[in-house]
Amino acid sequence: MLETVVRFFQEGGPFMYPIAVVLVLGLAIALERFIYLGAVRRRNRLAFERGILPALQQRDYQRAMKAANGSDSAIAGVIGAGIARLLNNRRREDIEYAMEEGLMEVLPRLEKRTQYLATLANISTLLGLLGTIIGLIAAFTAVAAADPSQKASLLSGSISVAMNTTAFGLMSAIPLLMFHALLQTRTNEIVDSFEMAGVKLLNLVADQAPGERLA
Repeated sequence: MLETVVRFFQEGGPFMYPIAVVLVLGLAIALERFIYLGAVRRRNRLAFERGILPALQQRDYQRAMKAANGSDSAIAGVIGAGIARLLNNRRREDIEYAMEEGLMEVLPRLEKRTQYLATLANISTLLGLLGTIIGLIAAFTAVAAADPSQKASLLSGSISVAMNTTAFGLMSAIPLLMFHALLQTRTNEIVDSFEMAGVKLLNLVADQAPGERLA
């Protein structure tokens, strides 16, 4: 099996190497993003469910703010911005705007480098096609000067080798696109958890006694 893969790679021509570089770079980005987003989800869950939420349920906003400030999680920054506005101004719109601003600061870190995977997948496909076209041009040029009795076999062999580049380009692009979709889904799930936490904060504040309700 390994020998077949090595032979397939060697017969594809020089364009197999840049495609391989693109694939390795894409896999490295995907691995780093999966690890990062997984860590973000764990820190968010611990910070909110064990620190911020219990304090909010007890209407202890000072303790909730202290828990948010003492955490380096992304959700602590978003909810902390809302709690800080709550402590100074109880208008619901101001709290929502503060949390939206906090989300806008966090979102670029969540989406960082994920879009590169789609770009690398396109580059891989285009490199494969370019390698095939250049290989076909070289094949037809060589066949033009070959003996007529050998042209058919020489042409078929050259085309087979040239098509290896397209195949490898597609083999690299497909998993990169899959990883891109998975990372986008995980990022959206994290953003949804921010929004859910924000709604919980607003609902807890709105459920106060009539004299303490938001304006």
